[in-house]
Amino acid sequence: MEQLERLSLVSRIATELHNHWGISDKDLAEFVLHLGEESQSLEEFRAKLKANGSAVTQALAVSLYTSISKFVARSKKAKTAAATASTSSGSSGAGVKDGKNGVSPSPVKDSKDEQVSAPGSSTNGSKPLPTTAFSVSHHPPTEKELKFPGLCMQNRFDRPELQLARPDDNAPLSAAAQRLLQQEKDDKELMREQQEAFKRAKEGYWGGDHNSSSKGGISATGANALPIGGASGAAGTAAAATGAAGESLNFCGKRGAPLERYGIYDGVVSRVMEYGAFVQLDLAEGRREGLLHVADMSRPDGGPCVSADAVRKGQLVKVKVHAIAGTRLSLTMREVDQATGRDLKPRNLQGGTSCSRAALFESLAEEHAQALEKKGLGRITGVKINLNSTEEETAYSRKRKLMSDYDKWEAQQLQRSGLVSSKENPYYDEEAGGILPAQEAEEDVEIEVVDEEPLFLRGQTTRAGMQLSPVKIVANPDGSLARAAATAQTLAKERRDVRQAQEAAILDSIPKDMSRPWEDPNPQPGERTIAQALQGLGQTGYEMPEWKRLYLGKNVSFGIKSTLSIAEQRRSLPIYKLKEQLLKAIMGNQVLIVIGETGSGKTTQMTQYMAEAGLVTPGRLIGCTQPRRVAAMSVAKRVAEEFGCRLGQEVGYSIRFEDCTSPDTIIKYMTDGLLLREALVDPRLQRYSVVMLDEAHERTISTDVLFGLLKECCRQRPDFKLIVTSATLDAEKFSNYFFNSSIFTIPGRTFPVEILYTKEPETDYVEAALITVLQIHLCEPPGDILLFLTGQEEIDTTCQTLHERMQRLESANPPPLIILPVYSALPSEVQTMIFDPAPPGCRKCVVATNIAEASLTIDGIYFVIDPGFAKVKMYNPKSGMDALTVAPISQANARQRAGRAGRTGPGKCYRLYTEAAYRCEMLPTAVPEIQRTNLENTVLLLKAMGVNDLLNFDFMDPPPVQTLINSLETLFELGALDDEGLLTKLGRKMAEFPMEPQLSKMLLTSVDLKCSDEIITIVAMLSVQNVFYRPKDRQALADQKKSGFHQPEGDHITYLELYRAWQRNRFSNAWCYENFIQHRALRRAQDVRKQLISIMDRYKLDIISAGKDYKRICRCICAGFFRHACRVDPQEGYRTLVDHQQVFMHPSSALYNRNPEWLVYHELVLTTKEYLRDCCTIEPLWLCDVAPKLFKPADQQRLSRRKMRERIEPLYNRFEEPNAWRLSRRQGKR
Repeated sequence: MEQLERLSLVSRIATELHNHWGISDKDLAEFVLHLGEESQSLEEFRAKLKANGSAVTQALAVSLYTSISKFVARSKKAKTAAATASTSSGSSGAGVKDGKNGVSPSPVKDSKDEQVSAPGSSTNGSKPLPTTAFSVSHHPPTEKELKFPGLCMQNRFDRPELQLARPDDNAPLSAAAQRLLQQEKDDKELMREQQEAFKRAKEGYWGGDHNSSSKGGISATGANALPIGGASGAAGTAAAATGAAGESLNFCGKRGAPLERYGIYDGVVSRVMEYGAFVQLDLAEGRREGLLHVADMSRPDGGPCVSADAVRKGQLVKVKVHAIAGTRLSLTMREVDQATGRDLKPRNLQGGTSCSRAALFESLAEEHAQALEKKGLGRITGVKINLNSTEEETAYSRKRKLMSDYDKWEAQQLQRSGLVSSKENPYYDEEAGGILPAQEAEEDVEIEVVDEEPLFLRGQTTRAGMQLSPVKIVANPDGSLARAAATAQTLAKERRDVRQAQEAAILDSIPKDMSRPWEDPNPQPGERTIAQALQGLGQTGYEMPEWKRLYLGKNVSFGIKSTLSIAEQRRSLPIYKLKEQLLKAIMGNQVLIVIGETGSGKTTQMTQYMAEAGLVTPGRLIGCTQPRRVAAMSVAKRVAEEFGCRLGQEVGYSIRFEDCTSPDTIIKYMTDGLLLREALVDPRLQRYSVVMLDEAHERTISTDVLFGLLKECCRQRPDFKLIVTSATLDAEKFSNYFFNSSIFTIPGRTFPVEILYTKEPETDYVEAALITVLQIHLCEPPGDILLFLTGQEEIDTTCQTLHERMQRLESANPPPLIILPVYSALPSEVQTMIFDPAPPGCRKCVVATNIAEASLTIDGIYFVIDPGFAKVKMYNPKSGMDALTVAPISQANARQRAGRAGRTGPGKCYRLYTEAAYRCEMLPTAVPEIQRTNLENTVLLLKAMGVNDLLNFDFMDPPPVQTLINSLETLFELGALDDEGLLTKLGRKMAEFPMEPQLSKMLLTSVDLKCSDEIITIVAMLSVQNVFYRPKDRQALADQKKSGFHQPEGDHITYLELYRAWQRNRFSNAWCYENFIQHRALRRAQDVRKQLISIMDRYKLDIISAGKDYKRICRCICAGFFRHACRVDPQEGYRTLVDHQQVFMHPSSALYNRNPEWLVYHELVLTTKEYLRDCCTIEPLWLCDVAPKLFKPADQQRLSRRKMRERIEPLYNRFEEPNAWRLSRRQGKR
């Protein structure tokens, strides 16, 4: 039996070697088995393989050693069992001794008895995450692990070469960063700063220096008593200048100390410059002078300063030697306590092993960067930086304008006739003194995709023929609900076309020549009246439709109206009655699941209850996550008001690119993505004593990843408490996942709801919903209506149609119906109108998206209409595109919608689908976001945390394998992963930026290409949406203004020039209004730009401007989005290089109708076609330079794949058959 198992193992090893190395040799497999049997650990096994000349990867070594170790363990166990059996049979005649005779039997221990149950530990056998870097799992590998070894590599948490030096958040910014931030201030901010500076100077004059000097100067004793190096450092500078000779420098510190790096010395300021100060040190080898940069000075409050305010000539300071370069010294004051001389940031390289290892890796990284520079590659990203075009060449190429043949002929004739001089020719160059030669035809360059798979994913991708199926979001694609969803899109397009035709007819009926009736002495009757009425057309704002103007009104109120005080409002919440029981449950459980409907007070009150109960330990916080940043800001503002403090003090919030907290903060609201990034730095979340995952039922990607990380944090920290809140009733899944934790339910008002189904499937659910609303309004007793639809366009169309039908029924004198829409694009003050009760005798109809399922609770709803559909964001791994598709909801969502009718009293739910469709065509629960969206950023974060075993990571719902494989491929092509699938130094830096991997790669590449200032602006502009706006009554003028910003390089450079123009106009809102630009979007982009400047400065990344060298900027954009490269399709539109998908340029693009041959796009959106958004022109050879792992130049000796796919299509002739031109069809014809 053992021989058979050995032969089976040899065959398995041979298969593994064939998949990874392409070698199928039984002798080699037996030799590998022999090495594994002699090895005691994975490291030893891998070292032996490498010693024998094999380039084995980590994934292959783990897979082989796991199989071999299991075989060795089984063989040893079999031998031990055989020896025990022979021993027992030999001594069967002897009596067996019991415990009384001195031999106690050894009972078989249950695995559960060996586990030590810590607070919150798993009781259902949940698998903990590995805590050692090279631990080998002892369970037999599953079929999926054997099939995808690249997804189940060993976790590695101790890679010191990837540990980045954490920047000091309290450290002042460098002078360059401060100068850039100063340029972002408008006139009001500058004037305010000047007034504050004048006020400080005035207070200092009358309160300090002026009074002291009037009394005969500052005494030496008083000067020595003042602090040194602060913002008021002028008061402490006279201590060394009290002698008769003011130029002499007095040293009062330890004299004659030897010079060493990171040593602390007393020094005297000898010169003060604009960029810093020079400090003299008295050393053993004599006096040395070093530079103290202004970035290394700071005020006592840690804020930025200028050198003249921080130090003065002759001032005694305590400095640390930061760097030694020959005879030059770099000094710093920030890391030294000026009062005691204590080192605030010890960095003794000779003192410890960890510091020595850090220094070793730092030196190795520097050597690697220098080697890259010698090869002409970037120090950070490794891309080629030898640009062929300089700034002058770029400007030269942009000066030339394309002219048609007729324009060229006309200019030539005018010049020959003598009417026009040669200097007026568009091609005239003043420097050359003549006409520029015609441009040479560009060489046709062919680029092909590299077929080789990454080494760690060999045989696991679709290139190798692996058939991978994504997660289905529809239970039955051929059912009635799926057909209705497809029909709804067609009907929506028809309604859109009808509406556009009506608007066009109205515009066509307007007289085009407004001045003719005034010039005509005898106009037709009424013409002047019409012209006068339409004289201001195109100058007014967009008029609100009649139904919106009628129901929403002009004067709207902000927030939900309440006459109660804040304390009374808190006591009126349902959670207030359960305060004591809730605190008792929190104290007695490490993990607690809290279920309560929206409006019960979970988000705002639980954090305050825990803070009042003393769950906040010194130095730690209570954290609460929100899925949306707007919710985090608004909730924090409300809690700060209830807590009785200013926002940002005891209660604050943190979102991406904005931090409103302080050292006094004890309650912190944040987005779930921000907490995930904090876990990247501190996996055990030592800053938090309690973390509350709010709105967990929404199941965002960040929340799902936090589930696994916080579950492990609970195992490692018994003092840590986790609270998971949800507004839905499916809490058993959360409880089972988190160690069978307790569930605390906040009871709400629930009444019975009658469920009504349709007898036959509905093809047009919008029309069915309109009929149902009118039927309820005319036939049912009083009570408000809640109608669920999918999106803004559908809601607006439905409200308009419903209003028109109510107008037709005015003759029947029906009761008034108030129509109120709810979707995310509406202003918040308009959304709050749905909470106001309807006037007596009226009925309110709320038309909402699925936001009203659990995020909102509206009182007075008795009737719910559920068509059974919602818009779902779905990621297609094949095309790499996110698309919003209309899909059937789940059974859990349907139950949640029906429950909305039972909050105030007994209600009814009209489901516009059959009961069979509910049971057979709907999934039990909704597909979480992690299973239907792109995971590149998530995988990068997990890799940065050391999690390489993505297949066995403790996801509540694991993502599809195809999405993980595609994410790993993309990260490998970006340079974030190496050939073994492990994180690179570049990937570790990319993970530090809170943005997509493509944007972070583009930002880091800009440092190598020396255009980081412009790329920061472009990234900030890409982070906001809808910078331009087109009023419906002034679309032509808005398009004309927008075209003035268009740049021939594409939309990215257009955004750059737009921001620069706004900056030249001193960030004026009036300028934005004149040019049809959203000033709020630009303000948001400005905030993002400021935060990116701070982040790059803290990580010591240079911020350099490239000026007008747009080719360098376009090359940098190509380095991040090379996978989005396209080429013109000979037939129509463009073709993507990676998957050969036909796409089209969006009409709003600056490159529309220019049709450049090569371009890259930022995103691909699906509306009526696959449109490219935010395009940028590139040169084809750049793709091979910035992405050699994906692209290569085509072989010139043979046809490229693109040309091989092209087909000769003859001109259409309606009198002949399509294939009549072929020779095979022309037989017998002459």
